[in-house]
Amino acid sequence: MQKLYPDAATALEGVLCDDMLIASGGFGLCGIPERLLDAIRDSGVKDLTFASNNAGIDNEGIGKLLRTQQVKKMISSYVGENKEFERQFLSGELEVEFCPQGTLAERMRAGGAGIPGFYTKTGVGTQVADGKEHKDFPNRDGTMETYILEHGIFADLSIVKAWKADETGNVMFSKTARNFNVPAATCGKVCVVEVEEVVPAGSLDPDCIHLPGVYVNRMIVGAPYDKKIEFRTVREREIA
Repeated sequence: MQKLYPDAATALEGVLCDDMLIASGGFGLCGIPERLLDAIRDSGVKDLTFASNNAGIDNEGIGKLLRTQQVKKMISSYVGENKEFERQFLSGELEVEFCPQGTLAERMRAGGAGIPGFYTKTGVGTQVADGKEHKDFPNRDGTMETYILEHGIFADLSIVKAWKADETGNVMFSKTARNFNVPAATCGKVCVVEVEEVVPAGSLDPDCIHLPGVYVNRMIVGAPYDKKIEFRTVREREIA
């Protein structure tokens, strides 16, 4: 099965539609599927829901699609550093479902494993728990503790950014750029991966594979990439 496509637009052909749920990897600007996000923006699809740790920053990452108002809902953990996100949320233009980072990762992982829901203590007694089923479970000492039910995320499309892949779609990530990419990749009906390099099948160490090719439907090579930094902070030069 040929998984490598010539560019992002071609790789997403026949997959995109309005009102779809997209699981996107990345953390800030680290490990975000830049080329695929650009292609989604250029396609003109709208009313999208994104499950992603955050929405990048203004004009980067999912922030590009906020600027064009193609996103109707974000399922996110961290929503700072993005003024357009803030503006749309406060004005009621953007729906936001806040989800703690560990819970979001587990919701994606659960969706990828076919698990419809799970209970967690995270968020009990906060706005995160509003409207969710509560259930008490016994601790080891016999006392009871309250948990809330969270649902697995089953996305229409997964888009992720990786370091290297072989021709069959076995994928490796580079250090912290792995972040949410693995659980995001597994929970979509279709998974499209952009990588920096594709190598021949069999050339990657099987013990170093982070995402098996069985999860990957389509791939593109997106290199070269700029190493973007959200906020560059440097120490003031001391006067000699």
